[in-house]
Amino acid sequence: MKKCFAVLLVLALTLSLCGVTALAEEKLVLITATSSDNLDVIIPAFEAATGIQVEVITAKTGEVYSRIQTETDNPSTDITWINASYVFNDTSYFTPYVSVHNDELPETFRTADGYINYTNFTLPVILVNKNLVDIDIKGYKDLLDPSLYGKIAHGDAASSSSAYNHLENMLYAMGDGDMFADAAWTYVEAFLKQLDNKIINSSATVYKGVESGEYAVGMTWDTPCLAYLAQGIDYLEMVVMEEGALCSPSGVAIVKNCKHEDWAKQFVDFMTSKECQTLMGTEIPGANPIRTDVQLASYKTSLNDMNAVLVDSQASSANKPAVLEKYQDLYLEIFE
Repeated sequence: MKKCFAVLLVLALTLSLCGVTALAEEKLVLITATSSDNLDVIIPAFEAATGIQVEVITAKTGEVYSRIQTETDNPSTDITWINASYVFNDTSYFTPYVSVHNDELPETFRTADGYINYTNFTLPVILVNKNLVDIDIKGYKDLLDPSLYGKIAHGDAASSSSAYNHLENMLYAMGDGDMFADAAWTYVEAFLKQLDNKIINSSATVYKGVESGEYAVGMTWDTPCLAYLAQGIDYLEMVVMEEGALCSPSGVAIVKNCKHEDWAKQFVDFMTSKECQTLMGTEIPGANPIRTDVQLASYKTSLNDMNAVLVDSQASSANKPAVLEKYQDLYLEIFE
């Protein structure tokens, strides 16, 4: 009888310890395509601030979204940090929650329904090698200067996402918001002729070509440019077009039916907090925080100092086939 009692006691203690261990191993599960540069700063800061441990699953953006879709009835993840367009594509996979900091954010970046809370953004920019340029470049119109003929690095908008982003931005900016305006396409034609039949087949070659001096100007996006500037390469300049720049926002969204919804809400609050946004502004070279009340590294530009417009992802997707059709006709006319 005593032996039986002892066995039962050991079993009870074992089960109890297993329960404690399982509880201790519980973690908030974040799935994202965000770079390690971002995660290596943000995740330890969140864990230190809240005591909540985070398991990070990284994959390509499409794979992240697909996993959330396929696991809708029993998700293995709690929250995602993703480009906002994927959330707007179908909000039924996410649980709405409005950050406690929502009213502190610039009006443009406040969430309307809570399905995604904006945290950061990227945008098309012009990278300039100042050693090779004699004019002051402030925007698209300056790229038509005769001195830049054949000195501009640009990709094929039909195959490069960064090149398409610039095409879309050019049309929006030069057409006063109308991407199919005659003035917009007149500019695109003039710009493509400035390339002297040179089209870059790799987005990385664009900014690397400007850094190395192969090209004077490159049509790229801000992340690699900020990385150069963070290294103190003073002959490079990143120009946010004065005619306007279409911001592509990312944010955090809570996975519907997730297991740790309360923790996920705390992550949303942290990501939109002044503390986290300051880390983005000062400690992560390629990150642009959405808050305008935080400190920034000296090489970064505040939203207050740029003509930034939020991308309407649904309108962008709807317009893309027609834009590419007109672009490809023009491309064949100029380059073939």
